[in-house]
Amino acid sequence: MADIQSIELPEGRRSGARRAMLVFVGAAVVVSGVLSYPWPRRSEPLIAAAQRQGLQDVALQQLDGGTWRLSEHRGQVVLINYWASWCGPCRTEIPGLVRMAKSVPGLAVVGVSMDTGDRAPVRSFVRQMKVGYPIVFPEGMSQMASGMVGLPTTLLLDKQGRVAKTYVGETREGEFRNDVGLVMGE
Repeated sequence: MADIQSIELPEGRRSGARRAMLVFVGAAVVVSGVLSYPWPRRSEPLIAAAQRQGLQDVALQQLDGGTWRLSEHRGQVVLINYWASWCGPCRTEIPGLVRMAKSVPGLAVVGVSMDTGDRAPVRSFVRQMKVGYPIVFPEGMSQMASGMVGLPTTLLLDKQGRVAKTYVGETREGEFRNDVGLVMGE
C-alpha cells in the first residue's frame, strides 16, 4: 500500500488543485466580507395606525427562567429587539436600548436572543452590557426568524400591540427615542 505523502500528482493536476484551493479561499473571503459589511440601514416612516397589524400573543422563556408574555404589556409601547451576542451592530445598538429601558416611562424593551446552543455567551454578554431588560429565547423550531433580513432587527409596537415600525440593521438611540415618543403620543 502506497504512503499518501509519497503519491505525486502530475504538474497539471497540482496547479489545478492549487487553483481550486485559491478560488475556494477567495470565495470564502468575499462571502465573509459581504456578510459582515455594515450595509446601510433602511429607515421607513411609522406605519399609519389604521394600517398596523397586531402580533399574536407570545410567551417566551427568559434567560433567568421566568416567562415573558407580550399580552402583559398591552397599554405600553414595546420594543422587541432581535439580536445575537456575536453580532457587531447589535453590540453597538444595545447600550442605547439599555438607556431607554431605564429612562422612558411606559416603554417595555425585550431582547430576543438569536444565539443557539449554550447560553453562557448570552449571560456573559448581558452582564458585560449591563442589560436590565428581559432577554428571551424563541422556541425551538420557531418561525420567529424566518422573515428576518438580518440582525439586529427591532419591532416597535404601539399600545395595542400592533407593529408601528420595523428597523432592520443598527439603529441610533435618537431614532428609537423619536419614534417611541410619537407612538406614545398617539
